[in-house]
Amino acid sequence: MAHHTVRSGYVDLVERLNRFPQGAPPSELLDGILRMLFSEEEARLVALLPIRPFDAGKAARAWKLPLTRARKILDTLASRAILLDLEVHGRQLYLLPPPMAGFFEFSMMRLRGDIDQKALSELFYQYLNVEEDFIKALFATGETQLGRVFVHEGVLAGETALRVLDYERASEVIRTAPHMGVGICYCRHKMEHMGRACDNPLEICMTFGNAAATNCSTGSRDKTDECSIATG
Repeated sequence: MAHHTVRSGYVDLVERLNRFPQGAPPSELLDGILRMLFSEEEARLVALLPIRPFDAGKAARAWKLPLTRARKILDTLASRAILLDLEVHGRQLYLLPPPMAGFFEFSMMRLRGDIDQKALSELFYQYLNVEEDFIKALFATGETQLGRVFVHEGVLAGETALRVLDYERASEVIRTAPHMGVGICYCRHKMEHMGRACDNPLEICMTFGNAAATNCSTGSRDKTDECSIATG
């Protein structure tokens, strides 16, 4: 008699995350992280979401759920910063960010009572700092490298400054950002739970644009959050 194994929603989610240029190498530690951040049903549903921004109608069709039910699930996920909720030309859109920079950091950039942030910090530390496959793929061996380096504008003068385009200037990014948010530093918060806190302040992690709007807006956070936002 043949035996059928039910496929875990977490397995589907890991495969979905690895469709990003920056993915997440499968491991028991990653499984533990995802189990803290997602219920299995949420993992199964999120695994069906598209890469590009989408509206509630598209999610409802992918999930085969009524629109009102789909929108409620999306808003719940956005309230925990697993999804980004965006307003584009009057339309409410959603986006699943990559693990990093994305919902890994967002899970620790606010004070939360719905998850054990100490246990989550320990999992993050083991996955990122000890196991290292994730960090090496992200910054060293992966095909797509994370991040960009902005010019230190104080050392520029004369003709040299003219060669630096506005989109490469940190000051221009800040000046033109429609939203600016300051939250808890993911790295320092994690290390605080590990008993290895530094003396530097926690509330220094800046986000700009849609990431700031979705993570710090009053519609996407609960009373335990430590996050402030300014609108330009």
